[in-house]
Amino acid sequence: MLKWLRSFSMELTGAALLAAALYIFLSPQSLDSGSADRALFNIPSSVLSLNTIFLSILIEAIPFVLIGVLIAGIIQIFVTEDHIRKWMPKNKFLAVLMSCVLGALFPACECGIVPIVRRLIHKGVPLYAGIGFLLTGPIINPIVILSTYMAFGNDAKMAGWRMLLGFVVALVIAAIVALVYKGNQMKNEFIPLHTITNQTQKQPMMKKIQHTLHHAIDEFFDMGKYLIIGAFLAALVQTYVSSAAILQLGSSIVTSTLVMMGLAYLLSLCSEADAFIAASFRNLFAPTALLGFLVYGPMLDLKNTFMLMAVFKFRFVLVLMGLITMTVFSSVLISQYWF
Repeated sequence: MLKWLRSFSMELTGAALLAAALYIFLSPQSLDSGSADRALFNIPSSVLSLNTIFLSILIEAIPFVLIGVLIAGIIQIFVTEDHIRKWMPKNKFLAVLMSCVLGALFPACECGIVPIVRRLIHKGVPLYAGIGFLLTGPIINPIVILSTYMAFGNDAKMAGWRMLLGFVVALVIAAIVALVYKGNQMKNEFIPLHTITNQTQKQPMMKKIQHTLHHAIDEFFDMGKYLIIGAFLAALVQTYVSSAAILQLGSSIVTSTLVMMGLAYLLSLCSEADAFIAASFRNLFAPTALLGFLVYGPMLDLKNTFMLMAVFKFRFVLVLMGLITMTVFSSVLISQYWF
């Protein structure tokens, strides 16, 4: 245990020093010092902007990923297949409903929820229940609803519609998955990081906590690389793709909804903070288009796409992306008659 902690602390310290060095080297203060000879390289401002956006996305997402992998570790050690069989209803649609309700109780972002769902499915939770949990967790929880309420000037209408529409969309997609797919659609190369045995279940509590932390760390480094790739691509798009040019496409309710959904995917914002960005577009787009931004982003964005592809089969991820896109778009257009 002591050897493992020493090795992990050395790796963590090295990563922190490397990140600090990169930040200092690439920070605007190191270049904007009044004399060109102090700058080692003439780095374009766009690269500095890319660096800032990339770091901000990581800093925003990592705490929720840490929460997610810790919960995944707890599930792996303390939740057995027998528990899953007892808790999960036999009826498919009752299981879908239960998973959507449970997802609403977890304050996790779209990145942090992926390792939790992966561990649940590996433990025996059906795919359709995992998808319901995956879609509702980032969008219907107290933190997201409160942030939406505050971002729109203490307006409960937008927060209520976001919660209602998100729940309906999750139910519809999970029900379709229940009807179409039978297997778990996880990648064949996915191998459980540790195997729970009866001997592990009988170990002392401190030993179980140690195994939980081991699982959480393994899960974090396993999923973290995909988060980094997705965050970098999202930062690349935000830096070099003009948002103003995209916004000009939104002239009708259909195109404006598509534009806002596209922005939600590309910006890859955390669901706890995206409402404040959506509120800044109130003078440009109709409320229903903003609703598309608020519902689509937490369910699917650029960075969590890579995390989904790391867990599920590529074809299933493409189908899931299509289902989410079409269902959100259709539900937003329908909701304008009651909004």
